Amino acid sequence: MRTLPGVRTDETAFVRKDGTLQVAAHRKPRQHSLSGNTARAATVLALAGAATATAFEGTGNAEPPLTPAQVKAKVDQLYQEAEAATQKYDGAKEKADTAQRRLTSLQDETARAQQKLNSARDALGSIAAAQYRDGGIDPSWQLALSSDPDRYLDDAALAERAGDRQAGAVARVRGRLREIEQLRGAAHVELASLRSRQAELERQKTAIDGKLGEARRLLGRLSPGQRAAVTADDGTGRASRSATDARAPLTAGSVGATDSRAAAALAYAYSKLGSPYVWGATGPDAFDCSGLAQAAYRSAGVSIPRTTYAQINAGRRVSRSELQPGDLVFFYSGVSHVGIYIGGGEMIHAPNPSAPVRIAPIDEMPFAGATRVV
Repeated sequence: MRTLPGVRTDETAFVRKDGTLQVAAHRKPRQHSLSGNTARAATVLALAGAATATAFEGTGNAEPPLTPAQVKAKVDQLYQEAEAATQKYDGAKEKADTAQRRLTSLQDETARAQQKLNSARDALGSIAAAQYRDGGIDPSWQLALSSDPDRYLDDAALAERAGDRQAGAVARVRGRLREIEQLRGAAHVELASLRSRQAELERQKTAIDGKLGEARRLLGRLSPGQRAAVTADDGTGRASRSATDARAPLTAGSVGATDSRAAAALAYAYSKLGSPYVWGATGPDAFDCSGLAQAAYRSAGVSIPRTTYAQINAGRRVSRSELQPGDLVFFYSGVSHVGIYIGGGEMIHAPNPSAPVRIAPIDEMPFAGATRVV
């Protein structure tokens, strides 16, 4: 196309029928800005669309509701994990308490040694003060210059004894100083041990609280009836005993414990039916599983360890077929739960925070072993 003189390159010229020249300009369309109301409306629509998309996405990914059976399985697993952490907590607490007792004993012993040191220093100070009053002259020179030669030998013996006494006082001070240094070193080691145990206690406490909190959250999704079914609690503090409903209820006097101490431990356990489960508790009003076993045998005059891991080795190991009332029965591969066998395939135990001390069949958990304490 030929460009006519006086016409810009962004314009087009053409000749009309009457012979005149017509110029047409090519202009870019104007970009119209949105008014305030229109912009706000567009923003609202965009946000609404995003929210709708998010809602649809969340709906698609929402966790499906759990059945009561699934809740029970999850809660049982959480309780088992919490029980294992509780046994670690109990063990750490026992060691922390032992470290605290040793530290207190060392501090008391150090205080007594300090008193003896002070006395030794006082005695040494008295000797030094006497020498100062006498001018600090060596006793042999004092005797040589004595105006009474007849008393020389007697005074010489006295001076020798005084020298021995002074040497003994110095030795005693040095001995007390070494003793205190050793006691302080031992106390420092014990303090470090105590702090380590306390840190372990805090870690296990956090783990237990987390497991139990999750279990409470899951149980909170259920109706009261479903929750009672999941925890196998009929409101009486006893587990379901469908296998033994036909016979008379067991009592402390009807069990066949062959040892009087085992019978006393069983009587104590029966008296605590319905007591709440509290992790770390050893009675008299609340218990965890190993705390109940320890308290029961303590009432019978028998001392057993605090944790399930140690309790299983506290007596003679017996097989399941040899079980007698009063034997301790243990569960799970990690030996994290214990009950007191009462006969007839049943035990008394402190199960978990959702149920109190109660009677339950030993078949409700994986059997790990048994121990006859007495």
